[in-house]
Amino acid sequence: MYSIITKFCSYFGISGDLIFMKIIDVKLVQLKELESVGSIEPAWNEGGLMHFSKGGGSFTEVHTDEGIVGIGPAMDLSILDSVKSVVVGEDPFEIEQIAQKLKYYVNTLPYNGAAGVDIAIWDIIGKASGQPLYKLWGGSKNRMMPYASMILLSTPEERAELAGSLMEDGWKAIKLRLHHDTIQEDIRTVELVREAVKDSMEIMVDANQAQSHGKWQPGVIWDFRRALETAKLLEELGVYWLEEPLQRYAFADLERLNNSVGLPIAGGENIRGIHEFRTIVENNIYDILQPESMVLDGITELRKIAVLSEFYGKKIVPHHGGGDIGVIAHLHLVASWPNAPYLELLNDPPIGSYVHKFAIFEDPPVVKDGWIVLPDSPGLGIEIDPAYIE
Repeated sequence: MYSIITKFCSYFGISGDLIFMKIIDVKLVQLKELESVGSIEPAWNEGGLMHFSKGGGSFTEVHTDEGIVGIGPAMDLSILDSVKSVVVGEDPFEIEQIAQKLKYYVNTLPYNGAAGVDIAIWDIIGKASGQPLYKLWGGSKNRMMPYASMILLSTPEERAELAGSLMEDGWKAIKLRLHHDTIQEDIRTVELVREAVKDSMEIMVDANQAQSHGKWQPGVIWDFRRALETAKLLEELGVYWLEEPLQRYAFADLERLNNSVGLPIAGGENIRGIHEFRTIVENNIYDILQPESMVLDGITELRKIAVLSEFYGKKIVPHHGGGDIGVIAHLHLVASWPNAPYLELLNDPPIGSYVHKFAIFEDPPVVKDGWIVLPDSPGLGIEIDPAYIE
């Protein structure tokens, strides 16, 4: 422990002997599936299924010679050896260099790449410093307001009924998926939800039009006319933002749309680097940035995008982080930023409830009265329940 403290003191310019901590191993740990909850068809993937369970899958562990172990989301087994060749022997406090080397040497894919390693190393840094990450990053908020991010494409009546139920449970914000065949059906959904919740909940809307690299994706595809007409109608209904209303790289049309309406336009979950986000903010393409750590290979680069957003007067609300450990990392991030008003939390009960993903944690965070309290233990502040570890 002495070496950890002296290392931390030196890192922050406090007198003390500099003793290095080293990464000695990276592991992919399997999780038992203790309960299969069910599957639902996500609105953004017509014909596909999204499975929910308590447990199952895996997570990443990074081990150090000081006995500190950091945890992060899973990565694909095929990159484990490449990741080890980069990080074993490195000082976790040199996270900037590690992140750059991972990007250069490890060929990763969104949601199965090196993000788990990057997050686990930050967990180590927090544990070594004795601080929860949000405090290490200068945050003063010890709670955040999550919004319930819907998954299903339901009828307007079904969405209104669930919105009313969530409002009664204390939720203060909800995001609806608009994937109906007609504008009329989409607007009807928002109208009925607004009638159900009045002014008790903020309403966000997601068109999910930027899932593909190209021009085609499953389901209804919007053009500029539909995006503009929808945005104007949503603005009249007091919607908080319209998310990804056009194709991912339709930057010229997105800029034109954003400059044509007062409703904030949000997006960016599939953008893979800070340079694209620089183009986005310089050209006023989005008002609200939604980077995803599981796409960006971790939170190291995501933190830089937050600085960029603040400099350009934009809000930042990261994408959902994959549902479990990544969400906790995002919770710490948004609590440390002055321009982050919400945390995205996939929550479409009963099958799509966030509590199923959080079941793998010991003492998991819960949403109470519309807020989620930050873990106050060092690092991410959460550990995996041993009952789920194979």
